Amino acid sequence: MVQPGDLVTVPFGPGQVGGIVIGLLDQPPPDLSPEQIRPITEVIQPRFFSPSYWQLLERTAAYYYTPLVQVLRTALPPGLLQRSQRRICLRLPLPSQTIALSPKAQQLLTLLQASPTGDYSWRYIQQKIPRAQAPLAELLKQGLVNSYLRPPSPPQAKEQQAVILIQASGEQLTSRQQEILSYLQQSGGELWLQDFLQACQTSKATLNTLQQKGYVTITLRQKLRLEQGLATAAMIPKTLTSDQSQALGQINATTESQTFLLHGVTGSGKTEVYIQAIRPRLAEGQSALVLVPEIGLTPQMLDRFQAIFGEQVLVYHSALSEGERYDTWRQLLLEEPRLVIGTRSAIFLPLHNLGILVLDEEHDSGYKQEQPPPCYHARTLAQWRSELENCPLILGSATPSLATWQQRLEDKLTYLPLPQRIQARPLPPIEIVDLRDELHQGNRSMFSRTLFSALENLPTSSQALLFIHRRGHSTFVSCRSCGTALECPHCSVSLTYHWPDPQQAPVLRCHYCNFSRPQPQQCPSCQSPYLKPFGGGTQRAVQELNERLPDLKVIRFDSDTTQRKGSHRQLLEAFTRQEAQVMIGTQMLTKGMDIANVNLVGILTADGLLHFADFQAGERTFQTLTQVAGRAGRGDKPGRVILQTYTPEHPVIQAVQAYAYGDFAADELQQRQALNYPPYGQLLLIRLSSPDPQAVALAAQTVSTHCQQLNGLDSSEVDILGPAPAPILKVAQRYRWQILLKFNHRQSGQCPPFPLDVNALRQLCPGHVRLGLDVDPQNFF
Repeated sequence: MVQPGDLVTVPFGPGQVGGIVIGLLDQPPPDLSPEQIRPITEVIQPRFFSPSYWQLLERTAAYYYTPLVQVLRTALPPGLLQRSQRRICLRLPLPSQTIALSPKAQQLLTLLQASPTGDYSWRYIQQKIPRAQAPLAELLKQGLVNSYLRPPSPPQAKEQQAVILIQASGEQLTSRQQEILSYLQQSGGELWLQDFLQACQTSKATLNTLQQKGYVTITLRQKLRLEQGLATAAMIPKTLTSDQSQALGQINATTESQTFLLHGVTGSGKTEVYIQAIRPRLAEGQSALVLVPEIGLTPQMLDRFQAIFGEQVLVYHSALSEGERYDTWRQLLLEEPRLVIGTRSAIFLPLHNLGILVLDEEHDSGYKQEQPPPCYHARTLAQWRSELENCPLILGSATPSLATWQQRLEDKLTYLPLPQRIQARPLPPIEIVDLRDELHQGNRSMFSRTLFSALENLPTSSQALLFIHRRGHSTFVSCRSCGTALECPHCSVSLTYHWPDPQQAPVLRCHYCNFSRPQPQQCPSCQSPYLKPFGGGTQRAVQELNERLPDLKVIRFDSDTTQRKGSHRQLLEAFTRQEAQVMIGTQMLTKGMDIANVNLVGILTADGLLHFADFQAGERTFQTLTQVAGRAGRGDKPGRVILQTYTPEHPVIQAVQAYAYGDFAADELQQRQALNYPPYGQLLLIRLSSPDPQAVALAAQTVSTHCQQLNGLDSSEVDILGPAPAPILKVAQRYRWQILLKFNHRQSGQCPPFPLDVNALRQLCPGHVRLGLDVDPQNFF
């Protein structure tokens, strides 16, 4: 009996495809005739997913209004749903007596007999023998051949030559040969060939001689493509503070589903609590999953956990190659206890006997998937998975999300505070510099006099982090004669000015569709030569610092400098080795960076974050600025933070300076409750896009009218805002409109959360208009 979750092969046209059974029906749909239904060819693997895992997938599909098959594509290992291959093989032994066959059937039989394996793909046979269906049926009827399916082939396991020791010594060996064998024996008797040749400074010919004499063998072995941390000495768990011990005691006393909020100031040792909470679970044969909000945080986390848990640690994120992700999946299917460190997509990994879940920096918006659907939040799925797997979940942060904080106020989770840094080190004081005063005194630099003086007098043994929320050199380029700003031809945004190196020509680039072009010599509107870049980003900050303090070595850390694989790790390692005194970067600097020599943090401007047209702007600004300030003073020397702003009197800036999370959260929640914004209400964003601006505007109006007339949507319980053009109207040649449904209460655990039929909404739109739903949106642009 076929069951949901079975991997199967089914006929599709002339070929076969791999698929997953997603449900069972007693009767076919009314619009499907029985003649169109074809039987499943083969069950490749029954119940590929555990029941609890399958429930997670179904709940995700329902809650985020996404077809289950799309959720499966997000969750499955790469290549699992590739096409199966139909093959024909001889049925051996062939009968001794002659069987009368048609000429075409005999031709097909002869073709198979000529194959070294007696086996060919059906596609190849059709190329060699046109209209081969009838002769194949004749051979099948006579029992001379079999037709079978080769299951979908995921990426192949990587094989590599290895040298294996057979005999360590002998009489007919030269001293050099004996030295080589001794090295191999000391290395455990087996090494990869290339590593061995390099380590012993020998040649393949020498090894071939030893193989001929029977001392070694050279053979192919599977090599797992797994990301590795730095080779560091094994570490033992650290001695905990009283606050850490109390938090750990409550976590370790729990074996069932329970959510903990580990609220620790920056540098309070949250990671050590994770380690010591995971340790007993692995010892008992359970697995653990640790999520981080972005790829740049995995290197330091991987190094630390591998130093404790060794080869039990795996890493999983989208920057790994398809083969590396496949090999990680293969390891997890072995049903051994594992610890996986990953980004949001790792929430779908099929860990065996999951014993504990951790979301580090749980407040971070990087846990929200934007595209493609499902637009899930990893924190929401982690809470569901904790319930389904009946295991504890730790949410860790110095600046918890207001949604999580509200759960704490309602006693829906267990609160574990870590109010002090390790060794009672003080939090670094935050000095606020009013940039209006700097302008009045003629300073038009990105650096205030206070910050520049601190950098100029930075001790040799100290390092500094400088945060600016934009990458690139300048925010936009404008004509000083007519005021025209140079815009992307495909998007409704200005092109960002990039000038990474004075030896290279400047480039204008769109940060939405990646369109780029050289900077023109004249304004396209008035032909004036007076084009000037305005605003500032990471490149401009580096350039200005290099010009004013040329002896200060600077590293830039943003998405432009970390595109190559491994570049996150390389830049962080170089900075940790003090190959540079200053690192300038974007939000990547704000999380998880623990470098003892960083004594100075400079925030070049806080206002770009603060004045976003988004009800979450205050929360995100407080979180970002507090997090980046917390990078300073983690070693023995005290830290210092200099925050530059044009609005020092703003309540968020004042709360950041005082590290007053509780007061900030109380004020922010009061404002949200008055307006029924999350976490009190709930939002659903309907996005529409099309190359035709009139068509998408009309479709948005039609969908909005339909929503207003839906049964189950009480006008007193929901506000329908829009339709309206998206804040960025055009992206990649598609015009975008949106409708925001603001519900005055939250649907707790209801799937789907709102009475909407997505298919009905899509049928209201022309074929070239795309419609998507984002439940609990984080991005409104």
